[in-house]
Amino acid sequence: MIRTLVADDQAVVRTGFVNLLNTQDDIEVVAEAADGAQAVALAAEHRPDLVLLDIRMPRVNGIDAAREILTASGGATRALMLTTFGLDEYVYDALTAGASGFLLKDCTFPELLHAVRVVAAGNALLSPEITQRLVAEFARQRSAVPPARDIEGLTAREAEVLVLIAQGLSNAEIADRLTITDHTVKTHINRLFTKMELRDRAQAVILAYELGLVRPSTAG
Repeated sequence: MIRTLVADDQAVVRTGFVNLLNTQDDIEVVAEAADGAQAVALAAEHRPDLVLLDIRMPRVNGIDAAREILTASGGATRALMLTTFGLDEYVYDALTAGASGFLLKDCTFPELLHAVRVVAAGNALLSPEITQRLVAEFARQRSAVPPARDIEGLTAREAEVLVLIAQGLSNAEIADRLTITDHTVKTHINRLFTKMELRDRAQAVILAYELGLVRPSTAG
């Protein structure tokens, strides 16, 4: 059962998401919040597996709420952000705050369910495809700030895998590209994540762009 908290200051939107999620046998909405501050308090009380947060909310915005919730949970809770085309500039901030991905508010029901299950399973949601372009653009805008990490500790193959992750390739596609097994790809990814202190693929994408290993023109 995926225990979920839904936070959106628009009551109609929030209720719609809650009702849709509650139709599923494997998803239970344990709480709903009308702003970020309430989301933080309810997350501490209910300890959900996943929080679905609108980015723009009163009192505490979704990004700050995600940061607080994820820090307090010690990684036990995952965050999926809701945004609109008009709020694209916040997507990069949401991912760097620890969110595992984002959905557009006009997503379809199947897209919503897929996103919740993917993120709850511990993976990053890098779709719809616009995500990579957004991350690339806002990482590029911040490239004047020297990154806190470098890749000196990575092997050449690990660095290569990092680039392929940032280009949006799945494990199977990386294995095919490098002519190695899926198991070997997973080993490289685990070592890469450990060395660079990455939690998931979303953080790997951000790091690759910040380090200049991948640029918007080379993204898949």
